[in-house]
Amino acid sequence: MKPNILLIFTDQQRADTIGALGNKIIRTPALDRLCREGTAFTSAYSPSPVCVPGRCSYHYGQYPFNTKCYDNGSPMPSDKPSFMDVLKDNGYLTYGIGKCHFTPDGKAMRGFTKRETQEEIVKSPKEDDYLKFLFNNGYSHIIDPHGMRGEMYYVPQPSQISAKYHPTQWIGDRSIEFLKSHAKSRNPWMLFSSFIHPHPPFSPPASWYKMYRAPQMPLPKVPENWQDLIVFINRFQNRYKYRDRGIDINLLRCMKAFYYSCISFIDFQIGRMLDELEKSGQIDNTLIIFTSDHGELLGDYNSFGKRSMHDSCARIPLIARYPERFRKNSRCRTPASLVDVFPTILESAGISSRTFNSDGTDLAKVQELKDRKIFSHFNNAGNGLYMSLDRKWKYFYSAPDDKEFLFDRINDPEETRNILPKNRKSAAEMRDSIICELCRSGEKESVDKNGWKKYPVRKMPEDPDAGLLIQDHPWAETCQVLISI
Repeated sequence: MKPNILLIFTDQQRADTIGALGNKIIRTPALDRLCREGTAFTSAYSPSPVCVPGRCSYHYGQYPFNTKCYDNGSPMPSDKPSFMDVLKDNGYLTYGIGKCHFTPDGKAMRGFTKRETQEEIVKSPKEDDYLKFLFNNGYSHIIDPHGMRGEMYYVPQPSQISAKYHPTQWIGDRSIEFLKSHAKSRNPWMLFSSFIHPHPPFSPPASWYKMYRAPQMPLPKVPENWQDLIVFINRFQNRYKYRDRGIDINLLRCMKAFYYSCISFIDFQIGRMLDELEKSGQIDNTLIIFTSDHGELLGDYNSFGKRSMHDSCARIPLIARYPERFRKNSRCRTPASLVDVFPTILESAGISSRTFNSDGTDLAKVQELKDRKIFSHFNNAGNGLYMSLDRKWKYFYSAPDDKEFLFDRINDPEETRNILPKNRKSAAEMRDSIICELCRSGEKESVDKNGWKKYPVRKMPEDPDAGLLIQDHPWAETCQVLISI
């Protein structure tokens, strides 16, 4: 009997935001349950620490240097099967609820039998199932349903929408409806439940935003030499997210409190899903995987957002529950990646993954390995950021800075010291491993004669307002016109 498959996906969730895995402040009873009943991969990383390429690698089981999807503006491949395609071809109903962030066509199916959409920025409310639901329930005046972006991207803000109609609740409600309606299905199903939170703006509903208070929150990780530990893309990102004109400690603590609230509200929905699976007798015949596309700096290194190879951003939560293949209450420290989800799903469904050129390894096999190398790749050429990692070392290179980093993951897990100058042999081994993968993929813009191809070093413009970003729904621009009139 083929198992059902429930994939629970969040956006921009750090790996250190689960109670059972060491966070003593956050309350995540549903995720704690998954940790008790399954295997938590505590050294899991994103193939690219930004939304679209990370998700692309997840769906297609390949690193960005093979998908050629390098940044949020890159198109996803059209010549490869997603795991949804493969499952559908093998008799599965493949159903998607929530954020997919497909490019270039946000409405594409990419192997789903059916989708119910909820995306951050859409051309028209008529294109988004959640917005249609919201407007039909009396919220047509809301023009920032996921919180105000741009100027308030990193300003914590209570949601303008009640908990009952909040985007996180909608994902939970629609997922529960699917599980109920397919409880006695003769054919196996795959449900992809994808939450936009805790992606900023951090806007939980009342009264969830009072679940944590700023004075409770630990301060960000800011080593004395923090400026030596960040790269151009972090400075650039701090600028356009309005976060490079001074640090307000109390704002940072409130930011983390709201971020935790968003995660706890998601956890509440996950608990409802698990209860429904148990109630209908499906839970032990369902492969459940929980993960996220990347993390969030959240003030670490006085930086914000994604697009970093530091653990705050590149490391992700990853939990698998399926008693037939994963041990209960187990912690696996072997490096894992989102590219591993593709073969894990297929092998669990009794489908050989060998013919699909996946860069990943079945997570059931990863839990038996002592060590392995994994990779991450953001952007390309003169803007590229490249990482190679195993249990001992993390190496990454930033092309815009022409700078290399090496961190000792065992003796400096907080990544406070770049020890490359004193460990050039280990750095060379890690460097060679990622360059070898790039060469094998035919990537010519990044490497030159077995080394990094050199590009002009980039610097921030002197004008402190240069690069500030405003992000609105295109359909909301008419509201701005009315206000100006």
